[in-house]
Amino acid sequence: MIKGGKGGWVLERSSKVWEIIGIFASSLFVGYSGAMMPGPVTILAISQSARQGLLAAPLLSLGHIAIELVMVIALVKGVARLFHKNLVAGLIGVVGGLVLIWMGLDIVRSAWQGSLQLSLEAGQAGSLSRLGLVAGGVVASLSNPYWLLWWVTIGLSYVMLSLRKGVGGLVAFYLGHGLADFSWNSFVGLLVVSGRRVFSDSVYAGILLVAGCVLIGLSTYFIYSGVNFLRGRATMPAG
Repeated sequence: MIKGGKGGWVLERSSKVWEIIGIFASSLFVGYSGAMMPGPVTILAISQSARQGLLAAPLLSLGHIAIELVMVIALVKGVARLFHKNLVAGLIGVVGGLVLIWMGLDIVRSAWQGSLQLSLEAGQAGSLSRLGLVAGGVVASLSNPYWLLWWVTIGLSYVMLSLRKGVGGLVAFYLGHGLADFSWNSFVGLLVVSGRRVFSDSVYAGILLVAGCVLIGLSTYFIYSGVNFLRGRATMPAG
């Protein structure tokens, strides 16, 4: 019999559901903050959308989120045992939080100085086949050192914290992050194909300015969780 009876079980389940929703929402937001920063995948989405139409960006995004699924699985399989050591879990949380602060400050600085622009002019890359577009998303991701840095710091922290809520927490993290990449790149592709600018560079910079500030705030949760692990006030679930 579960302590607290049926009412207690319902409240516990409801609390877990909301926690998983929170993981999804924060992962979606952090994912947008990273996706909106111009990088190889965005550049490829712009150039290929101009040449091949609306499907190019979604296909590129499939390659991008596929290699990220591989990264999530690798992180879980490769360091699962280490997650159960408070020292390691704590250091991961603190380092991830510090990198998130750095990421947020960099976004705020760039947006404030007006050095961020979403250029929708197509580059010189040639057209790729549909299979080539998916592969292109993989290659563009792996060619970006910032992508790897994100995953071994912030991504690793998110995986660790999400696993505290079980498989559901990990799935919520991945779906939120993947949805951000897929929807943003598809949106950029739509802008290119439609030939219209939905928002100006100043609006784009303003959105990133707010996003950067929220990232700095969110970093406190990572650091707080990491410190709790180091002080023995939190532990990873067994199994």
